[in-house]
Amino acid sequence: MSGDFTPLRWKSGVLYLIDQRVLPARETWIEYRDEHAVADAIKSMVVRGAPAIGCTAAYGVALAARRLASDGATPEQFRAGLAAAIEVLGATRPTAVNLFWALSQMRDAAAVALTDGGVAAAAVALEQRAVAIHAEDIAMCKRIGAAGGALLPDEGTVLTHCNAGALATGGYGTALGVIRGAREQGKRIKVIADETRPYLQGSRLTAWELTRDGFDVTIIPDSAAGFLMRRGEVQCVVVGADRVAANGDVANKIGTYQVALGAAANDVPFYVAVPVSTIDLDTPTGEQIPIEERAGSEMFAHTGADIAPAGAQARYPAFDVTPAALVTAIITDRGVARAPYTESLRRIVRTE
Repeated sequence: MSGDFTPLRWKSGVLYLIDQRVLPARETWIEYRDEHAVADAIKSMVVRGAPAIGCTAAYGVALAARRLASDGATPEQFRAGLAAAIEVLGATRPTAVNLFWALSQMRDAAAVALTDGGVAAAAVALEQRAVAIHAEDIAMCKRIGAAGGALLPDEGTVLTHCNAGALATGGYGTALGVIRGAREQGKRIKVIADETRPYLQGSRLTAWELTRDGFDVTIIPDSAAGFLMRRGEVQCVVVGADRVAANGDVANKIGTYQVALGAAANDVPFYVAVPVSTIDLDTPTGEQIPIEERAGSEMFAHTGADIAPAGAQARYPAFDVTPAALVTAIITDRGVARAPYTESLRRIVRTE
């Protein structure tokens, strides 16, 4: 799985996504032929993880471009239709900055292609750009894995929260890419996976990936992380992120902040692994990162509403923000950033 698995496939103008809502019980692939269906897949968490969302959105734009070209759209109609598609896709998940990065890439590619060759050429160019974004994401993850793997101990246990693996990216993974990279460097790594409520991305997805790859992985309740760190059973923490602010504040799946607090209290290194596209220099601090709040009913998505009394209210903030002061290092495809992050992140983003 670690070599070539990807949660999204593009074949003959059709996008296929593995339905992450039903893993590990079933491996089901769903086909998508227009941008509205792709937007629904992102909203409903058929696909999730910031890099994978960005790749998926790029393919959504490519599908819209194919449809518009097939319908004989004029350049003006093509521009308007593409703008509408980008708006629909951009409204799906507000916290994941990779979504907006990918849409910007597709918008820029369309502008150049329309000027150079017209509607038909633009549709072809957008399909090629989406495929390239996907391939680039996999390559970035492997570079993250190589850089981050070097930071892990030669032997030890890594704790991770949510799923930042192949399923959350174009392939290979960010946080799990670091773990894979460490093993490829000859290190003997065990993994503790927080179950990650309420969708259980850790127990359903991270454990699924890692067991398929032959890793020693143990699932724990989210609330057990700090206790195990205090007992010395965790040598470091590695997580992904959906957005990194210019000052190094990190937005990631809800529950990450409390893991970072436990790590800081017990002198356990806390690493964040992301592609450069996740770093948002236009957002000064975590205070400005929009935090998605999903329907409270989703608290019972994988457990059944009968675990709570009728009439009780539920609230589900999908992300939290970990302050930069709790982050040991941010591992990127262009190297490792350390505090002060306002300087190191700017230097990494501007490195070509």
